[in-house]
Amino acid sequence: MTGPHSVWLRYLTGDDIDSLGVTNADIVGAVEDVLVDHGRGDVVFEPRTHLVPDNGGKGHFNILRGHLSAKQVSGVKVVGDFVGNFERGLPSEMALILLLDPDTGMPRAIVDGTMITEARTGAMTAVGAKHLARPGSKILGHVGARGTAWWNVVLLDSLFDFDEIRVTSKRPESREDFAQRLTEHLGTQVRVCETAAETLDGADVLVEASRLTEPEALVRKEFLRPGAFLVPYGTISALELTLLDAVDKVVVDNWRESQSGNPRFGALRPHLNAGLLTESGVHAEIGDVVAGNRPGRESDDERILFWHRGLSTTDVAVAHMILQRAEAADVGTMLPYR
Repeated sequence: MTGPHSVWLRYLTGDDIDSLGVTNADIVGAVEDVLVDHGRGDVVFEPRTHLVPDNGGKGHFNILRGHLSAKQVSGVKVVGDFVGNFERGLPSEMALILLLDPDTGMPRAIVDGTMITEARTGAMTAVGAKHLARPGSKILGHVGARGTAWWNVVLLDSLFDFDEIRVTSKRPESREDFAQRLTEHLGTQVRVCETAAETLDGADVLVEASRLTEPEALVRKEFLRPGAFLVPYGTISALELTLLDAVDKVVVDNWRESQSGNPRFGALRPHLNAGLLTESGVHAEIGDVVAGNRPGRESDDERILFWHRGLSTTDVAVAHMILQRAEAADVGTMLPYR
């Protein structure tokens, strides 16, 4: 880039990202690779923080920060979480990711992080299932139809080729639309359920991605049959308080992150706050499982819960992979910094 400016950065819109031909396998690969880095200690991972505006409870912002030593890139993501955005035709989670050069502090790129947030969340669910779900799992139950839900179902089905997929959400129109889009994409009929109980009870893989505003016991321990794999990550807890009595192993993305931020936010925060989940009760962090430092599933009958709140490093890893594609293809808009 020539001209009077000495520092430029690349701006990548959602359309720019769509033009790059990034595959599901690319996203899962980037997430799994950075989890190995976590297990090896090759990342700098800072606690998330929250910014809660004076907006009458409409939503809040999460600020995530991380550095990838192996790839020599640092990043910061700001993502909103606004449940009522569907009424305006907007995603509930919209994000921007700033990628930085850790040697100079120079900004390298500003990347639309909305798809990345959704996709890396689904990829984390899928990588967790790869290592923790029972091989041959055939029934998926999924609560929630927000943006991340699509990636959860599509990426999980790419691993397991389920015989039955059940979905539900709070609003009938959202679950019907979600199921129809999935049916068309996957080429197999997706079953619409009216309740969380109908969706989850007896499923092999259970995913809770609800959008509650107050805690509610949508997921109960009797739903977990031998061999079940449960992934709960709603912002507000949807788990029965005694659910951990039926769980053989709890795996988290990061124990420190499990305790960080607003004490209302997080699927297992009520269990933490009540002393029902402690560090000694956590089997492993997922990075240690993926890196081979700790065992994952050890028997077909284990009931395993995987709680992931969102690792900043996965955002940085996927955004960096996309930036490398964009640089090679000269995609995006170059912006003068100074």
